[in-house]
Amino acid sequence: MIFRQLFDSTSSTYSYLIASRRGAEALIIDPVLEKVDRYIKLCNELDLRLVKAVDTHLHADHVTGLGELRDRTHCITVMGEQTKADVVSMRLADGDKLSIEGVSLDVVYTPGHTDDSYSFVMEDRVFTGDTLLIRGTGRTDFQNGDPRQQYESIFNRLLRLHDDTLVFPAHDYKGDTVSTIGEEKRNNPRLQVPSMEAYVELMNNLNLPNPKMMDVAVPANMHIGLHQDEVAAKGWAIKVGSAVGLLGRADVALIDLREKSELERHGTIPGALHMPYATIDDSVRTGGILHQLGSMQKLAFFCAFGERSAMAVTTAREAGIGTAYHIEGGIDAWKKAGGPVEH
Repeated sequence: MIFRQLFDSTSSTYSYLIASRRGAEALIIDPVLEKVDRYIKLCNELDLRLVKAVDTHLHADHVTGLGELRDRTHCITVMGEQTKADVVSMRLADGDKLSIEGVSLDVVYTPGHTDDSYSFVMEDRVFTGDTLLIRGTGRTDFQNGDPRQQYESIFNRLLRLHDDTLVFPAHDYKGDTVSTIGEEKRNNPRLQVPSMEAYVELMNNLNLPNPKMMDVAVPANMHIGLHQDEVAAKGWAIKVGSAVGLLGRADVALIDLREKSELERHGTIPGALHMPYATIDDSVRTGGILHQLGSMQKLAFFCAFGERSAMAVTTAREAGIGTAYHIEGGIDAWKKAGGPVEH
């Protein structure tokens, strides 16, 4: 396995690059905007293809690198389903899997620091975001934080992992790089409380100043979505109201770009073909299945919220497929418009 822990000294943020091997798909957790060049350079050096960029929560102390990485690598942006960010390509829920080639992480909802905080468990390690820190825990006094929720997340979820599980947080301000669940049980001063009420009292009396970047980072991180209007301006988009009229037409192929787990959970448009976004580059090339299909039918791509389909239609058009379009807003907009869904 390829695993790199990367550090931004300005915000004391750790980012994590993960892949199963050289030449494989990769994902990055909690990227920082100012370090995007470094991430891309490292991926190139390791012959990795970045396919997913993940934030554990909406950060208040740095501007996320999700949008920039998406624009430069066409990767999928990922956050929890409670996020206040305007658009991310994929939203995960508790119990889901975060998967790439050869790597699978369990998705665990761990609110408390914020109401959209998630942790990701992978074999011998857990990426805890700001929920559980090394010898500390994330503050709970802004962004819908809640010390009671955090107590539940830590004591009844994270601390039930095996004691040898490595703990990799999103931040550290003392120079520590890794801990274990067992170490934190024994040595984390915020975990040495007799009850939830004692923890709530502790967290409610920290009286910490707001993060220096909060007024800049939070608004910026809430507006990271791909500007789908740019695709629409080129005439490559279909409004969801018009898209409903494409059902059953022999000259139209509806292409669902989501992953299998998303289809199983949320359903799909009746008659749609399943073609995961990760396969698009090969499929639209000369000789690829979508290149052939596009010579006979109009292609209407859709995904969860329109972000992957906007990138896919751009790739298809650049490959010479003049019949490619995307459905604005994805299956989310389709459902809101009353479009039929099958499971």
